[in-house]
Amino acid sequence: MKELRIGIDVGGTNTDVAVVHQDGDVLAWHKAPTSPDVFEGIRAALVGVLSEVDGTAVGQVMLGTTHPVNAIIRRSGLGRVALLRIGAPATRAIPPFAEWPEDLVDVVRGPVEIVRGGHDVDGRVFVPLDGEAVTKFAEQCRDVDGVAVVAMNSPINADHELQAVAILRGVLGEDAMITASHEVSGLGLLERENSAILNSALVDVARTARDGLTGALADHGITAEMFFTQNDGTLMTADGAVRRPVMTIGSGPTNSMRGAAYLSGVDNAIVMDVGGTSTDVGLLVDGFPRESALAVEVGGVRTNYRMADLISVGIGGGTIVGSTSPPQVGPDSVGYRITEEALVYGGNTLTLSDISVASRRAQFGDPSLVSLTDDSVEEVLAHVDEQFSILADRIKTSRGELPLIAVGGGAHLIPDAIPGV
Repeated sequence: MKELRIGIDVGGTNTDVAVVHQDGDVLAWHKAPTSPDVFEGIRAALVGVLSEVDGTAVGQVMLGTTHPVNAIIRRSGLGRVALLRIGAPATRAIPPFAEWPEDLVDVVRGPVEIVRGGHDVDGRVFVPLDGEAVTKFAEQCRDVDGVAVVAMNSPINADHELQAVAILRGVLGEDAMITASHEVSGLGLLERENSAILNSALVDVARTARDGLTGALADHGITAEMFFTQNDGTLMTADGAVRRPVMTIGSGPTNSMRGAAYLSGVDNAIVMDVGGTSTDVGLLVDGFPRESALAVEVGGVRTNYRMADLISVGIGGGTIVGSTSPPQVGPDSVGYRITEEALVYGGNTLTLSDISVASRRAQFGDPSLVSLTDDSVEEVLAHVDEQFSILADRIKTSRGELPLIAVGGGAHLIPDAIPGV
């Protein structure tokens, strides 16, 4: 019986791997710098843990990665997507790709068509579907990487989306990557449309992640069930993640929040995950991240899929501190190069980690390499402390005090006391 599980979390600075027995005991863990090639970092971390355990006893592997969201932010690796909107004539007033960043539109946009069809808010047919127009549109989609189909009120009645998908597959083949919007998002035509487009655009990214993980595991002779972390902190199969990659783009912060709940035993708390580049703040409710009730913007695109309610700021252990007065703190960061560029490691860049060491909040590296006045250290810390206090206030939903769980390599930056915590 395969009693071991491997959890992998790929962050902007470090890649963490842990081996856990099915009874919950952590048997081995390893941290490796995140590499430009994400899976080189995973391979390095796997080497670190599999030297301590029997890889043949691994039955499940879970991955949470920033790979998909980074593809959107960096506009790299995304597919070209054709969009079919079923909602004429009622929805022609607002064109598809409205308010998208131009550089992202240039990468993603393929053929676009708005055809007659859709349902009313009570699920009744608003306008009959124009199947002939869908067939003509399908002929334009032979050279795209994916197709997004969105119909009026499809979360209430998905018939027209399903009929359109069947027509498209009849022309393009059963293997065509087609996203029906009701499968990835809720009410709100434009937000659901955007979510469906991003989902189809991310398919190659997700497939690369799945195949890269499969290859990294195969290097160690591991054949196991593979799962990806979803935005809400639950899991989905790796093959499911390839079909619905947009459901995994928030997996980095939710990994941290679920881990914080598990390790602390606290189910209701503020979680501050301070990494090398940024800080993500969320709220645990019964052990899971509180979901956002508002539309979520990803890479400049407004969406409405299930997502943890998070606040993110550019404060982390590798955040660069400028030499101006008052000092400019962030948002630039040395990221995974912190052990090469931070002053305490013999580098030439002043970071918040150097400030933390100089103030004795943290002990690592060589403190003698940091030569700063007490006033300058206190000035930077006062700014950072104020930011953490503001973040705690913003994420809370009541005036009462809440526990705070600090996680991440940069957690030493969090002060010992925060009002309301």
